Amino acid sequence: MDNIRIEKFKTDNKENAEIAFFIRRKVFVEEQNVNPDEEYDEFEDTASHYLLYYNEKPVMTARWYATEKGIKLGRFAMLKEYRGKGVGSKLLNHMMEDVLLLNKPLYLNAQLPAVSYYGRFGFVKKGDIFLEANIEHYLMEYEGVAVK
Repeated sequence: MDNIRIEKFKTDNKENAEIAFFIRRKVFVEEQNVNPDEEYDEFEDTASHYLLYYNEKPVMTARWYATEKGIKLGRFAMLKEYRGKGVGSKLLNHMMEDVLLLNKPLYLNAQLPAVSYYGRFGFVKKGDIFLEANIEHYLMEYEGVAVK
């Protein structure tokens, strides 16, 4: 049986922050060629960050923070060898349970290959494709009930 554990933290937890940034660096900087200067931003210290442990190994991270438009979910990054195992949805559902309690609009910027994935969780495409870190994205807003 696969063991999944999720930890929520702030960046003052240096050990967890280091692990999350390692996963993001592997996925965004090394795999997707995102400029390291664009990967880390002014929201790191105010965001709520998450780590998903799969069989006690940290394999995925994500974060959310409040903006004037609502709650922005982002920086979803999973180590390549753990994709397709159905564990990513556990983290997204966990985060949504936390942020839906805040009763604010939820949104995210989805890379094109992930649009249909987020659609299954009640997110809907808004507007046109745009570039973020040289990668095509759609703005998606939450309009539905998350699947469990």
